[in-house]
Amino acid sequence: MIIVILVATLLGSFINIPLVKLKTPVQIVREEFVDSFGVTYRIPRVQEGCAVTTIAVNVGGALIPTAVSIYLLGKAPFTIMLYSLVGVAVVAFITHLVARPVKGVGVVTPALIPPIAAAVTAIVLAPGSAIVIAYVSGVLGALIGADLLNLPKIPKLGAPVASIGGAGTFDSVFLSGIIAVVLAAL
Repeated sequence: MIIVILVATLLGSFINIPLVKLKTPVQIVREEFVDSFGVTYRIPRVQEGCAVTTIAVNVGGALIPTAVSIYLLGKAPFTIMLYSLVGVAVVAFITHLVARPVKGVGVVTPALIPPIAAAVTAIVLAPGSAIVIAYVSGVLGALIGADLLNLPKIPKLGAPVASIGGAGTFDSVFLSGIIAVVLAAL
C-alpha cells in the first residue's frame, strides 16, 4: 500500500488544479523555448495587460498526501493525534524559516529540511509511533510552512502559476513520505 501511495503521489505531481486567479502588481515573464539547428533558446516574454497569477493545488504534492494524513490521524489514538499536531507546528515553523519566495517562480524550500525536521520531531515525541507522526508532520508542516503561510506574498512574485504542494514544495512532501517509510523499516 505504501508503494501505491508513493507512486500515486509521484504521478499526481504532474496535475495542478486551478483554484483562483489573482491580479498581480508586477509583470509576469513567461518563457518560451525555440529550437534551431539543435540548440534550444530561451525567450522571455513579458505578459501585456493585466498580469494574473493562478493559484492551484497540486494533486501529488498536496491532495494525496493530505488525504493520507487525514486517514492516518483518523486511525491513530488521541495521543498520537496530539503529537502529530505538535509535529506539524514544529515542522511548519522550521519550514517557514527556510522557505523563500522567488520572483517569477513562487515559494521554494530546501528539500531535506522538512522531512528531517519531521523525523527528528517524531522520534523525540514518540519513538514507538514515529512513522505516523513523521509522515503527518512532514507533509502538513511543509505545506503549511512553505505554501500556506506565504500565500500573501504570491501576487508580488510575478509567477504565472503558484501551486500549493507544487514544484517548490513537492520534494519536501514526497521525501517526508519516504523518510516515514524508512522509519517504519527501523
